[in-house]
Amino acid sequence: MAEISFDEFLNVDIRVGTVTRAEPYPEARKPAIKIWIDFGPEIGEKKSSAQVTTHYTPDSLVGQQVMAVVNFPPRQIGKFMSEVLVLGLPDSAGEIVLIGPNGPVPDGGRMH
Repeated sequence: MAEISFDEFLNVDIRVGTVTRAEPYPEARKPAIKIWIDFGPEIGEKKSSAQVTTHYTPDSLVGQQVMAVVNFPPRQIGKFMSEVLVLGLPDSAGEIVLIGPNGPVPDGGRMH
């Protein structure tokens, strides 16, 4: 992987938000969930498609705080426009576990 400068890292805007709504996305090529995330008054609500169906159901995601990159351009995922990239890590089987704070924090907080 290429080395980047600290200033380049600062250009990646990673924020915390609360999932307000989630729905199955059966039309996706790989199993996915459509999620809407509230990033607070500065950014507002954004949506994303996440391939997290092994560890999560739509109901289990609502109310959960997650981390996401909020300054990528929107990306068409099938018929759904994904506006942010929700962040996660692979478990031992390669299935995604979402990243979030380990305690409640205000929505929209930027990762340092």
